[in-house]
Amino acid sequence: MSNDVNDVDEAGWAVEPGDEMAPTMEIVGSVLKFHREAAGITPAEFGAAMGYGEDMIRKMERGTRIPKVQFLYRADEFLNAKGAIKVLKKHVEEARYPKKVVALKNTEARAVELLMYSNHNIQGLLQTPEYARALFEMTQPVLSPDVVEREVAARMARKAIFEREPAPTLSFVQEQVTLERPYGGKMVLRRQLEHLLEVGQLRNVTLQVMPTDLAENAGTQGLIQVLKFPDGTALGRSDGAFNGRPVSSLRELRILELRYGMIRAQALPPRESQAFIKQMLGRL
Repeated sequence: MSNDVNDVDEAGWAVEPGDEMAPTMEIVGSVLKFHREAAGITPAEFGAAMGYGEDMIRKMERGTRIPKVQFLYRADEFLNAKGAIKVLKKHVEEARYPKKVVALKNTEARAVELLMYSNHNIQGLLQTPEYARALFEMTQPVLSPDVVEREVAARMARKAIFEREPAPTLSFVQEQVTLERPYGGKMVLRRQLEHLLEVGQLRNVTLQVMPTDLAENAGTQGLIQVLKFPDGTALGRSDGAFNGRPVSSLRELRILELRYGMIRAQALPPRESQAFIKQMLGRL
C-alpha cells in the first residue's frame, strides 16, 4: 500500500476550496512549519518520523489538510514544542466537522430530553459508521472520499450524548421502512439492526417502531425533532411544519409535541418494537 493511501486514512481530512475553516488551518500549518524549521528538520525527515510522506507534511503546513489530534500530540513531543502545537487541539477538533454539525452537537449536548421521529432513514444518533457512510456515499452531487469521512466522523461524534452524566431522556420512533432499506448492503443493515437492539436496552432510551401496515399515521408530514433544555426552553423542527424551520415558541412546540405524542401512541411499545427488530434480523 502506498504512503498516499495511508496518509488519507490516518492524516486527517482535506480542506475543501472555500471552506470556512481554511484560515484557521493555515495558522495551524504555519505553527507546525515554524517548530519543524526551528528544530532543523526537513519535511521529509519530519514525515518519516511521524509515519507520513513528505507531501502530506507539506499539505498540513500549507493548511490544505486537517491533521488529527493524535498527530498534534506526537508532533509537539517530537519537535519539543513545549505545548505550542498541542494547544491547537481545540481549533483542529472544531475544524474537523462542518460548522452546522458542530452547532447541532453543541445543541444536543445541552438538551435534557430529545424526541426524534424518522420516516426516511435511521436517525443520525442511532446510525452505525457503516450505515452513515453508505448514506453519504449516495449523496448527489457526489462527495469526495475526504468529505464523506469527515461527515461520518462528525455524525459519530454526536454519539457522545449517550455517555453524558446525568443521562438525558431520549425517545426515538422509526418507521418500519427505515429498518428495511439495505443501504450499504445486507451486512451493514444487519449490524445496524443489532445496534438498534443494543441502544434500545439503555435505561434512558425509548425506541419504538411504527409499522407500515397501520391504517393511521400521525407522521405523514415528515420527521420531527424536539430538544428540551434545563431552563424549560425547547427547540423543534419538522419537515412538514413551519416551512421546515427551527421553532422555539410555546405554540409551535405544542403542535410538534402533539404530533409526536400521537406517533408514539400509534407505534409499537418499546418491548414489542425490540421483538419486531429481532424478527427483521432473523429474515436477513
